[in-house]
Amino acid sequence: MGVAICSAGLALLEWTVPSLSCMSSPPNTASHPPLRLSLSMWALAAAAYLAGFFLRVTPGVLNAPLMRDFHLNAAQLGNLASFYFYFYAASQIPTGVANDRWGPKKLIVFGTFLTAMGTLLFAMAPTYAVALLARGMIGLGHGVAWVSLLEIAARWFAPRVFGTMSGLSLGAGTLGAVLAQAPLLAMSRWWGWRESLAGVGLVCLLLALLAWRVIRNSPHELGFRDYLPERVPSSLGQVLRGLRDVWGWRNTALLFVAPSGICGAFLTFTTLWGTPFLEQHRGMSGPQASWMIAAMLVAFSVGGMAWGRFSDRLHRRKLPYVVGGGMTLAGFALLSLWPQAPGVLLFGVLLASALGAGAMVVGFAWAKESVPQHLAGTATGVHNTGVMIGALVQLPLLGWVLDALWTGRALGGVRQYDEHAFQVAFGVLMVWVAVALACVLAARETHARPYANLVPARTEGAV
Repeated sequence: MGVAICSAGLALLEWTVPSLSCMSSPPNTASHPPLRLSLSMWALAAAAYLAGFFLRVTPGVLNAPLMRDFHLNAAQLGNLASFYFYFYAASQIPTGVANDRWGPKKLIVFGTFLTAMGTLLFAMAPTYAVALLARGMIGLGHGVAWVSLLEIAARWFAPRVFGTMSGLSLGAGTLGAVLAQAPLLAMSRWWGWRESLAGVGLVCLLLALLAWRVIRNSPHELGFRDYLPERVPSSLGQVLRGLRDVWGWRNTALLFVAPSGICGAFLTFTTLWGTPFLEQHRGMSGPQASWMIAAMLVAFSVGGMAWGRFSDRLHRRKLPYVVGGGMTLAGFALLSLWPQAPGVLLFGVLLASALGAGAMVVGFAWAKESVPQHLAGTATGVHNTGVMIGALVQLPLLGWVLDALWTGRALGGVRQYDEHAFQVAFGVLMVWVAVALACVLAARETHARPYANLVPARTEGAV
């Protein structure tokens, strides 16, 4: 948890000497905050996001001890992993509303504290039911992190660097997922998986305490000039009307489905089912499989930044998304149709598939540009929910498929699934990605410009 440690040290310094960031020049409402102060706010929020991302992917690395200790089959393990996504997805739209009303600080403190409690509960869970509850708490707690982190970046940094800070924020999350691969596997073997996760829970508690002490919603709270004007929070009625109205534009539904396949399949593979496949049918050791998954996570992060920049420069949304989605489809087609492909080919295609899945970030801008400006925030929340829908359905669905095709073989109390079972399971993902790609092709191109036509989809005609 390198970023967490670094940000914790920086925040502790701020706590010990609260005025340190302002010593070079006194607070002045005519000036924006110094970079060091802005970075301290962002670093703590990014550390909380990193910790939650770490916990998101732990079931894949710990699949064998979890199946053994809780006596799970594949469907139950998939459900355990997906409980995180159930609560994460449910929190997205309320988080946007809460950020407008209360600001990001309270959400980061609450979310990180809830994540810590869920992690500690999971580490001590005596039964499968308690473990499910704990995963739900982690998902709900981390569900507020991304939107709140972007809100911190928007409020504490100049608009011209918001894209850069968004990329760095995504990179922080990816680092958390990478640390949850081989490093977590090594920790679990040295100290045990329960003890390792308990340590992560304590780190989250420290982060929540530091966030409460250090983070401020806006620069003006410390006497500096804000980058953003004050916003009037939306009423509950306005939010509900926005949720109803946003579905009147065709792209909303199409771009809701698209990431559920293109990103959802990637999340399902890297969160849970990729590791056992690589170990059982590609002859990889646990650390080797973990590093392969880590490489895919890095490729996804790099792809997100590259596709986003390419889309902006090209002034096109559809083309980058289609190309990236096609790369992802090729990866899952190979897993389903030729799982014993030569190692260099398979692993190269998997990395390319992960790189292509990063094109899903284009969908956030595309969704906002597909509706009138007053619905842009709602469209973003709906789109982010679609990102998670795929994983929360696919994780247990693939487990059910694997159990249905299980031949009865087990090793050390852990079920072993033959190659055919994995082929069928990955075939489900292949079909889902293909449907998602068709939705991208059917969506209206916005040419990277806000949507000016206010006529809903039912009367706008085919495009």
